[in-house]
Amino acid sequence: MADYVPDETTILNFRHLLEKHNLADQVFSVINNHLQEKGLLLKEGTIVDASIIAGPSSTKNKNKKRDPEMGSTKKGNNYHFGVKVHSGVDSRSGLVHSVETTSASIADKAMLYELLHGQEKAIFGDKGYVGKEDKHLARDAEVYWGVLDRRGPNKKLSLKQKKRNKKLSKIRAKVEHPFRIVKSVWGHNKTRYRGLEKNKSHFKMLFALSNLYMKRKILLGA
Repeated sequence: MADYVPDETTILNFRHLLEKHNLADQVFSVINNHLQEKGLLLKEGTIVDASIIAGPSSTKNKNKKRDPEMGSTKKGNNYHFGVKVHSGVDSRSGLVHSVETTSASIADKAMLYELLHGQEKAIFGDKGYVGKEDKHLARDAEVYWGVLDRRGPNKKLSLKQKKRNKKLSKIRAKVEHPFRIVKSVWGHNKTRYRGLEKNKSHFKMLFALSNLYMKRKILLGA
């Protein structure tokens, strides 16, 4: 069986071929188009989210520097170095339809419109996507704004806002499933490569596969 496993050089050359011809985007699109044709990807509402993927912070490498395309951000009381993987997830099926990768220092809401396909009837997100202008734009376009309310300085959320947040959190929870598969099931909780484009291609492939994995029983049954 070992004779049939490609060696490291073959795998590396194949990865470079994928990157050179931007094939990760094409694979991602082909898989999602197939899922849409099967009625599994509806694209009516989008849940947006971002997750920090740790990068190597050590300078013990050939260039004696950390990856210049990665950055740091504070989450809770801790600082994290690496990239942010931003995803747009179908609110009905939980499948990923959009993926972007930035430095971890980029704010979640900065990538909001990059994650939308433009046909949304609803947009959902956590408190990191709060924005009055975005809210008004969505309502003007008759798109439901399902972003969680955030308390202001020296103000508490009203009981109505708390109930709304609780209701929306149940919908928003679907966005965690693809990340759980990629991070916990497959163990990809750290960056594998230097540079944003290489990591973006990597995560597009991973989310394309996670979409198939999430609907594998239906697809195999069909």
